[in-house]
Amino acid sequence: MRQISYAQAGSEALAEELRRDPKTLVLSTDAAPALVEEFGDQRIRATPIAEGAVTGMAIGAAGCGYRPIVNWRIVTFSFVAMDQIVNQASKIHYMFGGQAKFPLVFRATVGGGGKLAAQHSQSPYSMFMNLAGLKIILPSTPYDMKGLMKSAIRDDNPVISFESSRLMGFKGDVPEEEYTLPIGKADVKREGSDITIVAIAWLVHEALAAAETLAKEGVSVEVVDPRSLFPLDAKTIRTSVRKTGRLLIADEAGPTAGASAEIAALAAEDANTFACLKAPIKRVCALQVPIPYSPVLEDHVFPDRDKIAAGVRAVLR
Repeated sequence: MRQISYAQAGSEALAEELRRDPKTLVLSTDAAPALVEEFGDQRIRATPIAEGAVTGMAIGAAGCGYRPIVNWRIVTFSFVAMDQIVNQASKIHYMFGGQAKFPLVFRATVGGGGKLAAQHSQSPYSMFMNLAGLKIILPSTPYDMKGLMKSAIRDDNPVISFESSRLMGFKGDVPEEEYTLPIGKADVKREGSDITIVAIAWLVHEALAAAETLAKEGVSVEVVDPRSLFPLDAKTIRTSVRKTGRLLIADEAGPTAGASAEIAALAAEDANTFACLKAPIKRVCALQVPIPYSPVLEDHVFPDRDKIAAGVRAVLR
C-alpha cells in the first residue's frame, strides 16, 4: 500500500487499462505527456476544443470495437456535446436492439473550491441521472477513483466519471496490486448508530470531519458514500437508515430535483425504511443559485462540515 493523490489514481488507472487493452484510447484537449510518451499520439489524441465533435468521434469509435475515454476536463464543456450525450451515447445500444456495444468513458470535474465562478463551479450530475443508459460514478478517494475508473473503462456501457475538483490533490492509500471496484456499490466510510449521513464526493470528507466533532458531543454518526449515482445502491443506504433511524444527505449540488432528492426518496418510499425513521429527512446542499465568484460568497453557498454538523443537531433536536 502506498499513498498517491486522487488525480494520480485516475492517471494510473488509465495507464494500466491502456496497457491491458490495445483498443483503449484517450481523447482530450490536453493530452498527458507521460501517456503520449508511452502509448503514442495515435492512442492518446490531443483534440481540438470541439467537445461535440470529439464526443461524436468517441461514440463512433466505441461502435467500431474501441474503448474511448473522453476527458471533457470541466463539466461545463460537456454541455456543448449534449446532443451527442443525450440522443446518441445514452440510447444507441438500445436503438441497435442490443446488437452493438458502445463502451465509453466520459470524464469531467465538478464542484467548487477553485473560485472559478458560475460556469466552472457547478455540479449538474442530476441532469445526467435522468438519462437512461448512462452509468455515473463519483469517487471520493484515490482508492475509489482508481478502482471505479478501471471498472468504468472495462464496462460495455457508457459511463460518466464526475470527479471533484477539490479532491485532485487529496492523498490516500492505494494498493500496489491490481483491483477494481463494482459500479453501483456504496461504501460505509464510518459506522455509527444515531444518524446516517449520505455524502457525495468532497462532502464525504466534510461529513467525516463533522462526525468527529459530533462524537465529542456523544453523537454516533454513520457516513455512507454512494460512490455511484447510477446505479444507486438503495440496499446499503436503506440498511443504514433502518439501523440509525435518521437520515441527512450532504450534496455540493443544489437541492432542486437533485441527487439528494433521489436519495431521500429511496428512504421515504420504502415502507420498511420509512417505518424506522425517528425524524424527518434533512438535506444539506448548495444554495440554488449560480455560484458566485467572490470567495466569501462561494463559501457561503456551499455546504461544509459546520453546516453538516448543524444539520445533524437539528435532526436530533
